[in-house]
Amino acid sequence: MKLPLKGLIQLAQRLVSTPDDEVETDTEVLWFAEAERRLEELRSGKVQGISAEDSFRNAREALKR
Repeated sequence: MKLPLKGLIQLAQRLVSTPDDEVETDTEVLWFAEAERRLEELRSGKVQGISAEDSFRNAREALKR
């Protein structure tokens, strides 16, 4: 297959960008739903939040293991 340079560039851009755009959109939708679920859990009292300081401390301790 022989395409002019402009055609090759357009084809390459479509091949590279299309799946990423679709995955990114799906991921954004999933993260938004997760954020809404977590907010509802906080508001209802089902879970209790922790401070950023405690959260970072827990993360640092987990990374040391």
